[in-house]
Amino acid sequence: MTEVRVLNPNTSQLMTDAVASAARAVARPGTTVTASCSSTAPVSVETAVDEVFGAAGVLAQVERGEADGVDAYVIACFGDTGIDAARERAAGPVVGMTEAALQAAALVAHRFTVITMPPRTIAMTDRVVRALGLGHRCTVRAVDVAVADIESGAGPAYAAFAEEARTALATDGAEAVVLGCAGLTGLVGALRTSLGVPVIDGVAAATVAVEGLLAQGITTSRASTFAEPVGSATTGEVWG
Repeated sequence: MTEVRVLNPNTSQLMTDAVASAARAVARPGTTVTASCSSTAPVSVETAVDEVFGAAGVLAQVERGEADGVDAYVIACFGDTGIDAARERAAGPVVGMTEAALQAAALVAHRFTVITMPPRTIAMTDRVVRALGLGHRCTVRAVDVAVADIESGAGPAYAAFAEEARTALATDGAEAVVLGCAGLTGLVGALRTSLGVPVIDGVAAATVAVEGLLAQGITTSRASTFAEPVGSATTGEVWG
């Protein structure tokens, strides 16, 4: 049995449950999906300060996962909060939902648009788009909805995302849409039907991607960048 753990950098148990369900819906038979969240701030990851605290929470969750024998991890936060530290610590592969969603979109569309929330988080998505070299194919948009507003379900945000997606198709030349928040998985089906183009949820994309790495026996390279840290914080010295 293989265990994939979904890591939520914020403290919302409702959102953690939602992303766990999204991952389980696409996981292979024989894969157990578990999920965890930060035990301290932030309530949501919407600012640079939130990202710092959220990254520490991700690292703490990886420390616990390693003690539990987890095989691989998915980071369920758009912007892939804490992913580099997680890759240094985890023995198995770590896939961020943003990287996975962008790479999935690149496989099925020439141009695509990410719709994230709220507008100040555009920079977090831009960072990953640049790192993957996809700026010539990807546009990033946002709707003015707070992450806290979808904690109990993304339904109330449907109209705003549908309108922004139609604008993206009409003006960006987008041929696919990436939903830029872990809490938006509930919108995928309705938006696909309404828009008639691929609509990609990063948690599902990352779950499939990390299972593929496990199936090939591939994990994070230790050659240089993600070599195991020496002389830095050890197990139990991070919080979150």
